[in-house]
Amino acid sequence: MPASTLPPLSRQFVAHFGEMGSKWGINRTVGQIYALIFISERALNADEIAELLEFSRSNVSMGLKELQSWRLVHLRHQPGDRREYFEAPSDVWEIFRVLAEERRRREIEPTLSMLRNAMLEEPSSDEERHAQQRMREMHDLIDRLMKWFDDVQRLAPETAMQLMGMGSTVTKVLGLKDRITGSARKKTPG
Repeated sequence: MPASTLPPLSRQFVAHFGEMGSKWGINRTVGQIYALIFISERALNADEIAELLEFSRSNVSMGLKELQSWRLVHLRHQPGDRREYFEAPSDVWEIFRVLAEERRRREIEPTLSMLRNAMLEEPSSDEERHAQQRMREMHDLIDRLMKWFDDVQRLAPETAMQLMGMGSTVTKVLGLKDRITGSARKKTPG
């Protein structure tokens, strides 16, 4: 069935996901393939994906390999059929968790490693001491965020969703605490 047979809402979602893919660091084709798999009621094989999206079979195969490397699709086999079928995890929290872990492994961990190595260097000038101090601040912030994220990842999905829903309440409580204790940061004029 050609791409035009996708319902309009599905076409819209697939197109949007493709456009957003480039902003998230994946190519448009991979984003569209994932969007189609994500909204599909059943696992799809590469030929079906190629036909629905009007992509070449080779582009679909490369896109599926990319999605498998990110652990965002699961490979399934069907009895009596030699083709491979692909489906997205059904739990959106699981998708978010896997995506965050992969981004951390590919992007954040190398940055933390570089910053740790830079902090071990002996600065040879005031300029390098200043740069190293800024790197330490960046390392400490990223490290703290990753520890917080690890804590959130260990929560049950329902608890994590409750925590996210409390966002504005938590910031109000922390703001009140800062006013009471006087520990609010002094804002400097910009």
